[in-house]
Order: sequence, then structure tokens, then C-alpha cells
Amino acid sequence: NEVIHKLSKRSVYVDVDYNGYTPVVSLAKEPLEVRMNRIVKRGFDILFSLCVIVLVFPWLIPITALLIKLESPGPVFFKQKRSGINYKPFYCYKFRTMRVNAQSDTKQATKDDSRITRFGAFLRRTSIDEFPQFFNVLIGNMSVVGPRPHMIEHTRMYSKLIKPFVIRHWVKPGITGLAQAKGYRGETKEVKQMQDRVKMDVFYIQHWSMTMDIRIIAYTCWNMISMQKMGY
Repeated sequence: NEVIHKLSKRSVYVDVDYNGYTPVVSLAKEPLEVRMNRIVKRGFDILFSLCVIVLVFPWLIPITALLIKLESPGPVFFKQKRSGINYKPFYCYKFRTMRVNAQSDTKQATKDDSRITRFGAFLRRTSIDEFPQFFNVLIGNMSVVGPRPHMIEHTRMYSKLIKPFVIRHWVKPGITGLAQAKGYRGETKEVKQMQDRVKMDVFYIQHWSMTMDIRIIAYTCWNMISMQKMGY
């Protein structure tokens, strides 16, 4: 009964071992199903996001807000409904990088997108536009590291096209992730491109460790400084 209940709630990994010639089947938990691992990850999220909010935001937000306003009228921040853990929707915050228009809320950004301002292009290239999501991390609907959250419409579409896509929603979405650290960023023109990202996300969920999170953050910081493998 316990096995049936668990299988009915979500997909699980199945390990098959052999005792002589007898197959032994066991349900394998991903690391973040372990309560202590979730506590450690959440503690790190709170500490890291507080450090950014206290040490970086007091100077980053005023400077960024001024430059955004000088180039384009409209709000400093942009919010969009995204899919979170267990598909629960939440509002994801960013610095606004596009001119205000009706399509910015739903249409995916493309290379040389005319909606993106010059300063907005810099913010996206360096991923500074993602920094307001540390507020999302602090309140608990995101993590510092995890699969990137998608727009609701894209989640519905890719859930039908890519079978393992559902696994991404077993954990909180992140500001950065293994896929992003490895260079999978920007527009996805083909399903194959999203499949490659999902493979990285699934690998992260199956093999999570605090060490892996720290390495991903280090890779992300290097990518920001060098402006390599960043979005547009």
C-alpha cells in the first residue's frame, strides 16, 4: 500500500539488484527527498540570499534602477508568473530589460530582440537581471540553485513534448542551475535544445549535494565575470 501510494503521488526511481538469481526491486529517493538535505539547502538559501540583499542590493538597485529609467520609461522591476515546485505558480521578479509592450509578458526573448534595451542587453548578458530573485529565494518559492522556472505556457507545452520534464518540478526552481552553468541558456528554437537542458536538470536532481550547489554557484560567478555562456 505504501508503494502504491508513493507511485500515485509522483514518479520515482527504481533500483534493481539481485540476490543470487532473485531480482530485488527498491524505490530510490532523490537526495532532496531526505528531510535533512532539504533543511541544509534551505538554510544555505536563506544565508546566501540575506548576504546578497544586505551587501549588494543597497548599491546595485539604485544604480540599476537609474540606468533602466534613463533609457526606457516604465517600472524598474518586471514580474512574471512561473511554475514552481509541484507546478505551484509564483511571481518571479527581474530587473526590467525590455521596453514596455504587450508582448513582453509572454513572448520568449530572442537573439537581437528589438524589445531589449541596450542596458537591458548588458543586464541579460551578465545575468544581473536575475538578482531580484534573491527576494524569491528568501521568501521560499525559489532556491539559489535549481532548474530554471519557466512561464506557465511553456511548462504546459514542454510537459507534453518531453516526458522527464515533470521531474524538474520535484524541487524548487533556482536562480541558476547545472544547465545554465554548463552553457544551456538563451532561446530554445528546437525541442532538442530543451531536452538537453532537462537532462542536465534531471541529473542535478538525482545527484544533488551541497558541494554540487557550491560548484554551480562558482561556475555561474565565473560566467558572469567573463560574460561567457550567458543569455541575451
